[in-house]
Amino acid sequence: MLLLPGFLQVAYYYFFSSQVRRSVVYGDQPRNRLDLHFPTNNDGPKPVVVFVTGGAWIIGYKAWGSLLGRQLAERDIIVACLDYRNFPQGTISDMVKDVSQGISFVFNNIADYGGDPNRIYLMGQSAGAHISSCALLEQAVKESTGESISWSTSHIKYYFGLSGGYNLLNLVDHCHNRGLYRSIFLSIMEGEESLPVFSPEVRIKDPSIRDASSLLPPIILFHGTSDYSIPSDASMAFADALQKVGAKPELVLYPGKVIQTCFC
Repeated sequence: MLLLPGFLQVAYYYFFSSQVRRSVVYGDQPRNRLDLHFPTNNDGPKPVVVFVTGGAWIIGYKAWGSLLGRQLAERDIIVACLDYRNFPQGTISDMVKDVSQGISFVFNNIADYGGDPNRIYLMGQSAGAHISSCALLEQAVKESTGESISWSTSHIKYYFGLSGGYNLLNLVDHCHNRGLYRSIFLSIMEGEESLPVFSPEVRIKDPSIRDASSLLPPIILFHGTSDYSIPSDASMAFADALQKVGAKPELVLYPGKVIQTCFC
């Protein structure tokens, strides 16, 4: 009851504000939609944050980014909140594909909405941080091997990972104990053999993709030390792995805090 006024205020903004354009189509799947949160003024191209929400790979939804979108729009930034297929509609490879396609749409179309394609930032929270980091690394690998691409990691100004998990091998038992049972977790991640493939912390250490690490944008990882959904050790270990391959990540820990970006 105490929180209800806050929920209603954000919900009213999301559904009725002229600053929000909901459900812009970026692909051919039902969940290939994104919300755009706009600043009140339109005096020139705006920087853009592409935000990938969390939700344990099962309940992610673009509206969870409404509060973040509103706050950043007030600071003259356009925010694009991506939807992606959740389990069981899709598994991890589908989620990564959707997010990459959404990022591509923003790169190629945001100028039409008043955004600056030369100032695009990528941000993910919790499961969204995991999915977006997988998409980012996969794109860097494609670039390094000369594959055809529709967007470039070099054009991402910064990657921000909030409360993310980047090593699925370390998360299986932790998530099981938190209620995301091992059998479901492995179904989401396409089996035990796929865990290293979708673990950026593990994959970045592979010598065969060393050239890809040099293509990654600056990375800042944020984590609260009281986060029990995904422990802060996850960001610490990923930052260490990135540093060992020549990247220059920044790790920001908040003692005694849990980082949330949604109103749910």
